[in-house]
Amino acid sequence: MIANEPNQRLSNPQNNRKIMAAWEGFLSGQVPQANALRCLVDDSWRRCLEVQVDPTRQQALPPVNEDTLNSLQYQHRELLSAGKQVMAMAKDFLAETGTIMILSDPNGMILGVEGDPRALGAAESIHLFTGSSWNELICGTNAIGTALSIGQPVQIHAAEHFCAGIQQWTCSATVIRDPYDGKILGAVDVSGLGKTFSPHSLALAVTTASRIEGQLAKLELDFRYQLLERGIAKMSSATDGVIICDRRGYPIKVNERAATALLARGIDFDLKKTTQIPTLSMGTFAPPTRAEAPEWLCADWLEPIIDAGERIGTLLTIPGLPQTGMSLHAARKGIAAKAAITTDIKGFAGMVGNSDALTQAVKKAKLLAKTNVPVLLLGETGVGKENFAQGIHLSAQTGERPGVRPFVALNCGGLSKDLLASELFGHCEGAFTGSRRGGMIGKIEAANGGTLFLDEIGEMPLELQPHFLRVLEEGEIYRIGETTPRKICFKLIAATNREIRDEVAEGRFRMDLYYRVAVTSIRIPPLRERREDIRPLVEHFLHKFAEQYGVDSKQIKPEVITALESHPWPGNVRELRNVIESMFLMASGESLGLDALPSEIELPLVSDSWKVNLRSSTTMGKLEDAELEFIRETLEADRGNLTLVAKHLGIAKSTLYIKLKKYGLDQILNGVRASGHYSPVIQDPAFPRQTSTHAKTGTVTR
Repeated sequence: MIANEPNQRLSNPQNNRKIMAAWEGFLSGQVPQANALRCLVDDSWRRCLEVQVDPTRQQALPPVNEDTLNSLQYQHRELLSAGKQVMAMAKDFLAETGTIMILSDPNGMILGVEGDPRALGAAESIHLFTGSSWNELICGTNAIGTALSIGQPVQIHAAEHFCAGIQQWTCSATVIRDPYDGKILGAVDVSGLGKTFSPHSLALAVTTASRIEGQLAKLELDFRYQLLERGIAKMSSATDGVIICDRRGYPIKVNERAATALLARGIDFDLKKTTQIPTLSMGTFAPPTRAEAPEWLCADWLEPIIDAGERIGTLLTIPGLPQTGMSLHAARKGIAAKAAITTDIKGFAGMVGNSDALTQAVKKAKLLAKTNVPVLLLGETGVGKENFAQGIHLSAQTGERPGVRPFVALNCGGLSKDLLASELFGHCEGAFTGSRRGGMIGKIEAANGGTLFLDEIGEMPLELQPHFLRVLEEGEIYRIGETTPRKICFKLIAATNREIRDEVAEGRFRMDLYYRVAVTSIRIPPLRERREDIRPLVEHFLHKFAEQYGVDSKQIKPEVITALESHPWPGNVRELRNVIESMFLMASGESLGLDALPSEIELPLVSDSWKVNLRSSTTMGKLEDAELEFIRETLEADRGNLTLVAKHLGIAKSTLYIKLKKYGLDQILNGVRASGHYSPVIQDPAFPRQTSTHAKTGTVTR
């Protein structure tokens, strides 16, 4: 049993008497009987014993003073702001239920409490209120402290609490993580006296934490918008490298000269990995101890970015150095050599992208690689499920010579029942007409001692599923036509782009097999959810194709990157790779411009790709104004020639007609056309009066 399995997270009130006996024996030095305790409770009790928590404690420590509490609440003001609406709803939602909802900081200090007034009164007797600490090292095993200790959802009921004074309570809690970097920001807990026990309390806590994390993500997006809005105007330097760093000290926007400026000064700072500069972190995000600035960082290069009197980020400007042609060539050669080194690296080490969504998925995959439980990879087609499977396989072999353990992959889609059965299980000689002489080893047997990766497992025929389930349950396999089992042991990684639970509900996938292959699951984010990875992916593919075809690498223009970042990418990374390869092969010059783009990819009218993701009404109003102005300027420059306008805007002509109608420009255009000018300049108060040529007479009017 492992601690993150569902039946390890939930308490069972029927075991309370047995647990109480185990607690009394544990305090007297006896080892609890096997299966007497859930693993997470047993581990927590041992931690409490190790730090000498008082098991007779009746309540938490007295609350901190008002000044200290105010300081803590200000320090965690973003967490409180994100949880404000949810906590306010808890007051009504939990009324008459005998339970309360609690929000704590990452150290277990309670920042806010709402819920049933009767439960609030009872909670005061054990100091379960604002300003009190419920850290596991102080109050022993409890849902808040233990969830923060192990970073997982936890339900602690009655005798499972380590301290005697809390054993009348039942509590369910989970951690709240920063959607940016996964750091634990606090915990949300649902507590009540023992009679209020419900397994649904943990689900409520988990759902609440998810909603708070969603609010935190929106707040972070607002901060990004403010930061970029105030720093973007300073990034147009023709000689200097400019980097905008957020409140945590992470670069979030760089200009085109940043990498060259860093390289020219010999500064080892990888912008693709978004390395943090801890000394630039501030407020809640500041390191616990004073961080030393990197040796290369000069204080004169730093400029705070201020919004409403508060510092929200830092502008880092690296002055450019004059370079000779030889040094610039050497710098480019060094960059190309570095890219070539990483081109063929397999597993997570060779995975391109540093978005938070991808990083969290890889982090979870690395943790699961240490276990032998089946893993189900969930994701759309083209997201790289097999790359993830390879990464898990290689991570499980740390310290071993690569290739010692086999990695066997099989796609279950598009194969008939008989062919898939033969591929999976193998067969003996003469098992059926056309069977291979001497028999054939199946993919399951070939994966013995290593990893079996089954892609599109949701398409496995229903008739084969019980046979495969038996393999997983019994650890043995029968080749087709044989009666003697063969012992096998392998790690199963399955993948699907379907919703397997829907398949189960509709009878196309066995429920027992689903629960066997989906012990743990990882959702691999689609490319549209990690657009910041598109630029490094494009650069990676360009270097790769240059090596593959033995030609010089090509550059890609910024406006093309903008178009690629705005595309929805239904085929994900696989589609992006194919598009870049096609552009690479078809382009004749040294750089890829808008003319190299496939017709289905359109350039957004607003060139700053970071603006495309903003969704507030005020922001969208600004974007529409910018779009309107952009169209007007292009119409003026192209003298109303819509074919040229559409080409220069990087959109289809049909899309241009929609935009013209949206902003009322079509009426002005139609009026000018009616006057007989086929290449008109739109007469609008926003434009100065221009000249135009009469298409029929050739006369010039003003």
